[in-house]
Amino acid sequence: MFDITLIAMGKLKEKFYISAAEEYKKRLGGYCRFSFLELPEVRLPEDPSPAEISAGLEKEAELIFSKIPKGAWFCVFTPEGKELSSEKFADKLKDVKLSGKSNACFLIGSSFGMSPRVKAKADFRLSMGPMTFPHHLARIMVLEQLYRAEAIQAGSKYHK
Repeated sequence: MFDITLIAMGKLKEKFYISAAEEYKKRLGGYCRFSFLELPEVRLPEDPSPAEISAGLEKEAELIFSKIPKGAWFCVFTPEGKELSSEKFADKLKDVKLSGKSNACFLIGSSFGMSPRVKAKADFRLSMGPMTFPHHLARIMVLEQLYRAEAIQAGSKYHK
């Protein structure tokens, strides 16, 4: 069975987001071994300087690198990434599976983004589009799209 890991910086706090995340994690379990890792964001001052932000992102990068499963195909969500339809995203994930990889790892960065080193390590950069979303909502959207991609590959009626 294929393994999927979603790494997200910060912790979900609102009950409705937690409930939605749990539902999609449960659903994904029918298609893959799914892990959802919430890593702590580096604490920054109220109005951080660019240097403080950069240093914080570098600290986060080290933690992120330590959590990416060995040999995983690594995809980051970033505004400058490629936009894909749900069907194309499902195709991309299918291609990863057919390439012989046994796992994929996705990353949603912190509110300040992610270190350029993390983006450089990615096998693929994916964009959720030009709109800005709260990070907690973006997690739910990514979970839903991962579930949708698996459902599409399985020929489920979930995707209409």
